[in-house]
Amino acid sequence: ALTAIALLFAILQVKPVPFCVLDEVEAALDEANVSRFAQYLREFSELTQFIVVTHRKGTMEEADVLYGVTMEEGGVSKLVSVRLEDEEAVSA
Repeated sequence: ALTAIALLFAILQVKPVPFCVLDEVEAALDEANVSRFAQYLREFSELTQFIVVTHRKGTMEEADVLYGVTMEEGGVSKLVSVRLEDEEAVSA
């Protein structure tokens, strides 16, 4: 998994794309490498918008916006979104 992710970031470094959809690519990584993956996403997000499907806390911590689906009652799904802001940007 780490080799495939490294190849992806190498390709993006050579030829950036406007957006990229990643589905559970970091699922097999340990926590230290999940944090590194999330930091690389942050670095590359200057040129590429990432849509990441994940359940990993380390990846979600680096996100700008989180979207989720919840089912408060049986058979009724509800979309939930949370916009995350940097504490320094909010206090400035």
